[in-house]
Amino acid sequence: MNTTAPNNRLAYLDAVRAFALLLGIVFHASLSFVPVFIGWAVMDVSTSSIVGIFLLISHSFRMELFFLIAGFFSHMTFHRKGTGTFFRSRLTRIAIPFVTGWFILRPLIVSSWVMGGESMRGEVNILSGLNAGFESLGQLPTGLFTGTHLWFLYYLLLVTAIVLAGRAVLSLAPGFYPMVLKRADALIAWVAGSRLSWLFLSLVTAICLWYMDGWGMDTPDKALVPHWPVLTVYGGFFTLGWLLHRQQGLLEQFARLSKGRIALGVLGIVVTIVLSSYQNDFGHPRLGLIRAGFSFSYALMMWSLVSISIGLFKRFFDKQGKFVRYIADSSYWLYLIHLPVVVWLQIAFAELPFHWLFKLIAISLLTIGISIVLYDLFVRSTLIGKVLNGRRRPRALFGLIQKREAKLESA
Repeated sequence: MNTTAPNNRLAYLDAVRAFALLLGIVFHASLSFVPVFIGWAVMDVSTSSIVGIFLLISHSFRMELFFLIAGFFSHMTFHRKGTGTFFRSRLTRIAIPFVTGWFILRPLIVSSWVMGGESMRGEVNILSGLNAGFESLGQLPTGLFTGTHLWFLYYLLLVTAIVLAGRAVLSLAPGFYPMVLKRADALIAWVAGSRLSWLFLSLVTAICLWYMDGWGMDTPDKALVPHWPVLTVYGGFFTLGWLLHRQQGLLEQFARLSKGRIALGVLGIVVTIVLSSYQNDFGHPRLGLIRAGFSFSYALMMWSLVSISIGLFKRFFDKQGKFVRYIADSSYWLYLIHLPVVVWLQIAFAELPFHWLFKLIAISLLTIGISIVLYDLFVRSTLIGKVLNGRRRPRALFGLIQKREAKLESA
């Protein structure tokens, strides 16, 4: 039974989604500070093993959190505005940014990798790097729509299509469909309210993790053929969000902050960090058993951090101010545009004799700052803003400056 108030949008969930996307910016900004070469565009002269721990933890839940919130809001939009409007909004806000964003960002990302490789040899040619990036489009259709961070939009389209197709098929059996919904609602109520549900969810997720190519969540950016373990995990979180919106009160149960859940999360994090040290010990006689334990602890960490994140934002951001609203509105654009900016800044900072933490903070803040300026100038009040956010909004930063200048002139 759908008990959601028809016009109630939970403001703190917008902040949660923004947090997940901003965490992704910091995640990518930290990749140049890993103490071993991981295939990233550039490697900084200042590194730390602490960065590897941050990457391990943050990568375990940030996109899962995003997909859960996406499922929640998708169900809200679907039932509030109807099937036709929902399809048009998915086309406008997901498919169009995915396609157009790929053609714009792919050359810039390729150029950043070219310049990153040059920087590690002590030489950087910006013009030749940009030229190589745009020349890469001449290889199409090879690599079309792959090789960027926009894969998450492709998977969001896939899981949305799967959920809607499943709903359409079930609705063809009028007698069967209500029974399925009743069972699904009961299952979600158990997931949100039972202490044992976390162990069950972690076990199911661990099975998916076992079939990943690496330890933890894979990044499916190499091909358009769906990577089924990744699709299953993200699809599961999206579906959970979709069904949680049917019984909105269960969201608070799912995200309640309790000592037991926090303890489980800490346990999952500690065990995952310890076991992750074995992933390259290919000769270990119990490597399979260790990986199985890692998969379970990683899944436990994942579910705990998703739940705790929502709970913390419910507690501290239940009443949303103008600043948080602005960041929430801009976060989609920030994540879409950030990667070339991050890598270019990493190249600029790579040889500077500063501590890695200072550089990481500087790169993250500069990336967000540059992207926000671009957002306020060219996105928020334009057609791009309407595509990304559903409607145009007045400029905030530069609009405020213009208002102050007008007041000074009239004084």
